[in-house]
Parts: sequence; structure tokens; C-alpha cells
Amino acid sequence: MNIAVVLYTSDLRLHDHPPLRAALSSCDQVVPLFVRDRGVEAAGFAAPNRRAFLADCLADLDAGLRERGGRLVVRSGDVVAEVCALVQEADADEVHMAAGVSAYAHAREERLRVALEAEGRRLYVHDMVVTAVAPGAVTPAGGSDHFAVFTPYFRRWAELPPRAVAAAPRAVRVPAGLGSEPLPARADVSGTSPGLARGGEGEARRMLTRWLRGGLAAYEDTHDDLAGDATSHLSPHFHFGTLSPVEAVARARSAGGPGADAFVRQLCWRDFHHQVLAARPETAGADYRGRQDRWRTGRAAEEETEAWKEGRTGYPVVDAAMRQLRHEGWMHNRGRLLTASFLTKTLYVDWRTGAAHFLDLLVDGDLANNQLNWQWVAGTGTDTRPNRVLNPVRQSLSHDPDGRYVHRWVPELAGLAAPYVHEPWRLPPEERARYDYPERLVQLTDGLERFRRGRGVE
Repeated sequence: MNIAVVLYTSDLRLHDHPPLRAALSSCDQVVPLFVRDRGVEAAGFAAPNRRAFLADCLADLDAGLRERGGRLVVRSGDVVAEVCALVQEADADEVHMAAGVSAYAHAREERLRVALEAEGRRLYVHDMVVTAVAPGAVTPAGGSDHFAVFTPYFRRWAELPPRAVAAAPRAVRVPAGLGSEPLPARADVSGTSPGLARGGEGEARRMLTRWLRGGLAAYEDTHDDLAGDATSHLSPHFHFGTLSPVEAVARARSAGGPGADAFVRQLCWRDFHHQVLAARPETAGADYRGRQDRWRTGRAAEEETEAWKEGRTGYPVVDAAMRQLRHEGWMHNRGRLLTASFLTKTLYVDWRTGAAHFLDLLVDGDLANNQLNWQWVAGTGTDTRPNRVLNPVRQSLSHDPDGRYVHRWVPELAGLAAPYVHEPWRLPPEERARYDYPERLVQLTDGLERFRRGRGVE
């Protein structure tokens, strides 16, 4: 009897899962395995919000496997050691897993390949599981290994024939007698955001269906509406792989229309950043394009950064977005752009400081998207206009004109109407004193001068 191990990483689903389908096709029995990777925890990536969401995902995956006659095996430790030990216990012939993009994932795959081959076993690594298109599947003319600009990447990406979406298996036979740790539980995780969303493939699929039926059509016109909150909220599910990007693209394209086109373009941005990180793994912590920035340091910069983290900058829309992040472990994409611009180009603080704070809280804290989006805003990444600065007042007027988003997250300003909800410092002094809200950390003109001096922009 042939046995395969399917190693789950960031692909915690049963629908459209090529490693699982391949294992079921080639072997009589399959061992679905998740290893609580001590290397990931030691590197600081096991933030409370993601640990809690992960617990939901594993419970849902285990329930889905049990409905099909199987179960999830959970182990803790070094991934390579745990996989090899399980292979020996089950007398498995092969291991299947999804391809990763980070330097850590690549090293893990290579270590596992070498260890398994030494024991006469085989490792199969499958593309287009974590992304819709594999990193390196499209490259520019001239020999470069990746696209450095999004628009030409998107054109080539959109031309590729899609991979067929695979159905979830009807049955999964798992060998008896294999030990497993108890599933982690959300209730055992402390320090989570009070408004943290639920995880799991079942929830992901329900959300996608609701989104395609009710939100997709208007997405092109409403995706920047902060108060309307008209985005899909699916990013945590793509991060944990409870939803297949291949299936999401296919279903959106089937729905059609401008909203679908805009949504698919956003999914392509995710693939774009993954192909950059796969080709340039050092960009997880280093500038993709250095600008000789002289980032501010010292006590004043530290105090301003703490105020930014706590949503006390004196700029209502920035503070609203930062408070949403702390409460939900999630932030509207427009909020991510303007808060990142404020930190890097108004306070002129190193993007790595902001990226680390986001990773501490974001349930969708994906290394490729988080780090490379921060660099895009900071002007050290793939943006072709590296010196652009997002003005928070103009952003608020454009994307929260009546102040409903600010009112929701900055209750000190509840009832304050436009235009003062965007610029409370313009209130007469006697009116200003009625609102317990901080003064501006810096005037925008002074912040812009900081940035220009630091970067050497004339």
C-alpha cells in the first residue's frame, strides 16, 4: 500500500489543492500534516492575531477531512525533522507540498528534499497553490528573472491560460495509529484584537460567494470608500490559503464586468509582489531600490512613531486607520497607503519600523505583500514615482468626505461635521477645546520639508 504525506503550510484548504489531489492520485492513503514551525515562531512571525486565525483554520481543515473519512495530524518542532519522523512512522513513499516564495520557504524545501532523498523518498513541490500564477512563470524580455514594474507584469499575467480549478476530494483515507498533538484553539491565544475575524475554509468560501453576489459589481467604484468598507476582506484567507487565488480569479472572471476586472487586478498585485520576493528574497528587509534615505532617529522620532501606532497623530483619518488596525487586526487598503505614507514621508521614519508594526497586528501579515507594499509607499520599492506623498487631509476629503470613517474610529470627534472633521485644528479655539483630541504632530509643510531634505529632493 502506497502512502503519501501532504505537508500543509499556507494552503489550509481542501478545494483546489494540487498537492492533495496529486497525493490522492498516486497513493492509496494520505497523511495530511501541519507542523507548528518553531523556526517561524522564533523569527517573530507568530503574532497573536495570526495564531488565533490559524487555530480556526486548522480546526476547519480537520473538520473537513473528518467529513471525508480522514483527519489532520499536527506536530510541533523543526519542519524537516517532524516530516521525516512522520514519513518513517507511516512508511510513506513521498511528500507533497505547496511552493513558497520567501528565503525561509526555499531553504525549508531544499532541506526537506535533501533529507527525504537520503532516505529514498521523494518530495514534490507544487506551484500555483499559494499564488494564481507561479513566480517566474512570466519574465520580461532581456533576461531578467522578474518584472520590476506592475503594469507590464499584469499584461503578461493576464495572457496566461489559467490552471483548471480542482474540486475538493470526496474521500481521504489516512493510516491509523499516527499520533497527533491536540489542535490549537483560538481561546488559548492571548493578546488578540477584539474585532478579529473568524478563520477557516468554510468561512472563506461563504465570504467569497457573498462578495461575488453582492460586492463585486460595484468594486471598481467603491474600493477606496473608507466608510463604505466595500472591499472583499478576503486577504487573511489568501494569506492562510483557506481560499485558492486560482479559484477566486476564475470565479471573478466568470462574473465579469468592471468590478471583476478591478478585483482580478488586485489579485495580480499579490502575485506581483510574490514574484519580486521570490527573485529578490533580501527585500524582506532591504530596499529594493535604495534612495540614500537618512531616516530620522532619536527620541523625537520614537515618540512620534509611538503616537502613530496609537492613533494619536492629530490627523483624524490617519488615527482612524491605525485604530482600526489595532481593533480588527485588519485595515482598509486605502488606510494602509495613507498611514504608511504619513510615517515614511511626513514623519520620515524608516519603512521597516512601520512594516514591523503591521506584522505585529495584521491577520493577513504576508511577508511579500506587507514588506513590498511598504517599500512601494516609501519610494524604495517598485513605484515608478518614488517621491509621491499622500496628503492625509486630501485623502480624507476624497475617500471619507462626510467623516463617517473618522467618526467610527475616532469617537472623540463624533458629531464634528466636515470640513472640521478632516482638519479639527481649523476650529475656533473655544470650539477646539471641547474635543479631547491631540494636536498635530507636525504640520504637513514641515513634514514635506523633512522628507525632501532627507532624500535630497529639490
